[in-house]
Amino acid sequence: MSFSFDSLNQAQREAVGALDGPVLILAGAGTGKTRTVICRIAHMLAKKIPPAQILAVTFTNKAAAEMRDRIGGMVTKKAAGEMTVCTFHSLCVRILRGGIDKLGYKRNFSICSGSDQMGLIKQLLVRKGGADEKIKPDEVLSAISKAKNKGLDPSEIEDDFFAALGTAYQNELRAQNAVDFDDLLLFGERVLREHADVRGHFQDRFKRVTVDEFQDTNSLQMRLLQQLVADPYHVCVVGDDDQSIYGWRGAEVANILQFERFFPNPRIIRLEENYRSTRAVLHTANSLIKHNRGRREKVLRATRVGGEPVRIVAMPGDDEEAEFIAEEVMAGKGTVGVQWEDFAVLFRTNGQSRKLELALRERKIPYRMVGAQSFYDRREVRDVLAYAQLLAAPDADVPLLRVLNAPARGIGQSSAMLATDWSREHHTSVWHALCDPHFTHQLGTKTRHAIEAFVATIAGAKNRIEIARENPADVLRELLGEIEYLQWIERACKTDSERQQRGEGIHSVIDSLRQHAAKGKSLQDFLDNSALASDRDDEDLEKKSGVTLITLHASKGLEFPNVYLVGLEEGFLPHTRSIAEGTKDEERRLLYVGITRARDQLTMTYCATRIKWGQQTSCQASSFIGELDDEYIVFNTFDEILGAPPSTDEMEAMFANFQRQMDEI
Repeated sequence: MSFSFDSLNQAQREAVGALDGPVLILAGAGTGKTRTVICRIAHMLAKKIPPAQILAVTFTNKAAAEMRDRIGGMVTKKAAGEMTVCTFHSLCVRILRGGIDKLGYKRNFSICSGSDQMGLIKQLLVRKGGADEKIKPDEVLSAISKAKNKGLDPSEIEDDFFAALGTAYQNELRAQNAVDFDDLLLFGERVLREHADVRGHFQDRFKRVTVDEFQDTNSLQMRLLQQLVADPYHVCVVGDDDQSIYGWRGAEVANILQFERFFPNPRIIRLEENYRSTRAVLHTANSLIKHNRGRREKVLRATRVGGEPVRIVAMPGDDEEAEFIAEEVMAGKGTVGVQWEDFAVLFRTNGQSRKLELALRERKIPYRMVGAQSFYDRREVRDVLAYAQLLAAPDADVPLLRVLNAPARGIGQSSAMLATDWSREHHTSVWHALCDPHFTHQLGTKTRHAIEAFVATIAGAKNRIEIARENPADVLRELLGEIEYLQWIERACKTDSERQQRGEGIHSVIDSLRQHAAKGKSLQDFLDNSALASDRDDEDLEKKSGVTLITLHASKGLEFPNVYLVGLEEGFLPHTRSIAEGTKDEERRLLYVGITRARDQLTMTYCATRIKWGQQTSCQASSFIGELDDEYIVFNTFDEILGAPPSTDEMEAMFANFQRQMDEI
């Protein structure tokens, strides 16, 4: 164990030492939450708790990887390897790989990606006449997801047509032996609840359970946790109800507010010493969040001395707002040691970024937008993973149908539909239909030969892995070469850079598989990890450079020296919808999260007018501004700042910036 209790503050020491029974750690923003969790796990090992009995669950793959790395740096490699650190979805894959057959599925189920779900819903809308009604597929998927996360069957959706679509969607998944991400949680909880042998196995295996970001759990995840943790309930949950901002996607703040209902007599520990922000930032944040009712009382206390006051600037319009921020960033970058990455602009909705982007581009200021297309959503990546899935289990219908005619090999959509219908009628997979002469002899000679060649190619490659024990990465690479996949997809590319990106994507998947195989992991393990990795809502900012443009929701967990929080207007923050739905408390938490992202400087802006839907609209300052204690706040207007003489720091920054530009020339 490479940590000392002396390096922790009093509350952290209490949290690290509390190993038995239910524990609730209320960890305010910037209070060393992750360090405390890591030290607590290291302390378990020091107390001779077997590492294989330790489970730590968090929400994103990135957070799980970070926790795994930090634990690995504090304990022995052997101990770190024996622990389980994963997301809720990854945990449920482990549960279901050994128990989904009890629900009537085969254990080699495939995990349906978001784009596959969307494609399936679009097909069902056409089949059931919903396309004529202009129903959006994402609205249907959202309704299905909400029902599942409440533990309901899609047939129980209130809207009858959506319920019919949900039922058909679930039947299609079942027929293809596939599950979606919500099913992983739903079925994982169900297997544990309905089957005592599975429940007993996992309760015996995981004696010590830690859940991070507990304020983001929904009711289904709470029920899953209750099935997983047995008396004497050695469970520790870590979170902050003041940072619960995902109610719109099912998170239940009641899980942390009413933790005592789920696990008896928990020990409650508050982490309130903040190591991130200045006193001005924290005082402003505390003065806002205290207006929320029913919260667990906590007050962030600054450990840093000094700092500049928080600024609230009134802007004439959103053009001036964008120009003001771009100019300030430009000037701030001229200060010695300051990087573009030290600046972040936070906003409530994605639409607010457009003018900010234009202002930054005009000044040639590099920026990074959070929310670009995921690697796992790229066409070539999904195709290659589909081929890899066929090498592991060709009777997985979803990946098979994806690449049946990619590259084009003379097996059209009508043939694919005939194979799908035949497989349903005969209660088998599409792969078995393609292998069955009773089906293929119904087709034309050209199509039959194309199918026979495809089946032989896949079966031959699969045998190389399973019988000849060849490296699956080599087999996949040679398979793609044999079918000339890269040449086929390159023909559809419009630019050299697109061709290069497609090729890099293909090689990246193969390289990842090679690294996975080198660790002794199976091809199916690799596919599970890849499917789970596609469910990311976090961006790896470290791989990008420039000023960060990011929504308030996406900013949680991040921090920046200089933060600009824009659009503090009624209707934006709080959002109009929250006022109508009575969820203003969550909007207040969202602003609190935004404020506490700032380490050194915080500037908040609001506009008198803003362009909405192409029209100039009058705006009213957010009601939240009136709730802020102004002890550490300076109120300015755009004109006042524009007309003020430059300070000494600004003059130095201006000259430094000028010198930098001259050097570049």
